Amino acid sequence: QVQLVESGGGLVQAGGSLRLSCLASGRTFRSYAMGWFRQAPGKEREFVAVISWSGGSTSYAASVKGRFTISRDNAKNTVYLQMNSLKPEDTAVYYCAANPSQYSISPVGYDSWGQGTQVTVSS
Repeated sequence: QVQLVESGGGLVQAGGSLRLSCLASGRTFRSYAMGWFRQAPGKEREFVAVISWSGGSTSYAASVKGRFTISRDNAKNTVYLQMNSLKPEDTAVYYCAANPSQYSISPVGYDSWGQGTQVTVSS
């Protein structure tokens, strides 16, 4: 497992942007697929984006495609989520997670999770 710490959340007006970061500890970071998930109050945790270990493959939820971009810097043990054109419905706690064996949009198989960072989008 790796330890993950998210940062970059906050309050932003609709149409604005935020960049989330997730710093991982451990030398095995570059071997993990990394995902971002989010959970709004009263809702289940949902997939947002995933990036392969090399960064060569990415996938997005339909609700964020074209607005969010996931990237990683293996030299810095960090994965990012650039969020543009934010909407009130993007309000949630955002979690990064590490998957040692699969490039997956399902939270099953992710064995390390951060503590989450709150993103609030006002209308």
